[in-house]
Amino acid sequence: MTAGTQARLDRIGTDGRYLTVPMDHGITIGAVDGLKEIEDTIDAVTRGGADAVLTQKGIAPRVHPNKNGAGYVVHCNASTTVGPDTNDKRMTATVEEAIRAGADAVSMHVNVGSDSEPNQIEDLAELSKRAGELGIPVLAMTYARGPGVDEADPERLGHAVRLGEELGADVVKTGYSGDAESFEHVVESTRLPVVIAGGEPEGDHATLANVRGAMDAGAVGVSMGRTIFQHDDPEAITSAVSGVVHDDLPADEALDRAGLAVEA
Repeated sequence: MTAGTQARLDRIGTDGRYLTVPMDHGITIGAVDGLKEIEDTIDAVTRGGADAVLTQKGIAPRVHPNKNGAGYVVHCNASTTVGPDTNDKRMTATVEEAIRAGADAVSMHVNVGSDSEPNQIEDLAELSKRAGELGIPVLAMTYARGPGVDEADPERLGHAVRLGEELGADVVKTGYSGDAESFEHVVESTRLPVVIAGGEPEGDHATLANVRGAMDAGAVGVSMGRTIFQHDDPEAITSAVSGVVHDDLPADEALDRAGLAVEA
């Protein structure tokens, strides 16, 4: 890893731990709540403790004035929920475009097990190559996702994160297997830092319990989108997640400190 890559990794994390809030969903599902006035959401989550925010390149002018000194990641592929195959992610940005947009890092989504996996493998390999030449960190979002694939299977998730390492990423994101014991296999499948996606847990406590379990298994943080940006109080839920990721708090204590009621 070059000095430049490490310096930029430090801009999107804190002491080797990461709390990233992806908000690239506008291209996928449209301008849903939390994204219409994305400036307000970016301000809220970065005040709440997000280390970095993530968008597509075109949103960059709306990011920088509102991110309160946090890091910035440009996502480089996408699909839509109205297209023929939402798993078929296509390139939307180059490393050079991300740099011109002010990015500290780039990210790419790969659905391991999908029909479009081969093209996404090629795209991530090329992105990692160019990013490495320019000293830009790569966050690989490698999911177990496709026909007949169990998205929470630790064996599949372990394969997914290993794919990210094999293709030259610097940090890898994947789904959570559901408990700390099984997620240990996922973390042990790579030497890269592993962060988990937000998923669709039912309620704040379930969200924080998943984060706590992942951290206990050896993960180094989260890259959590809708669970945060569509929350009734994005700043508070970000603060609660930060309490687990950065302060090693139990779920209940993190929620209480953030002013969110612990669910019965």
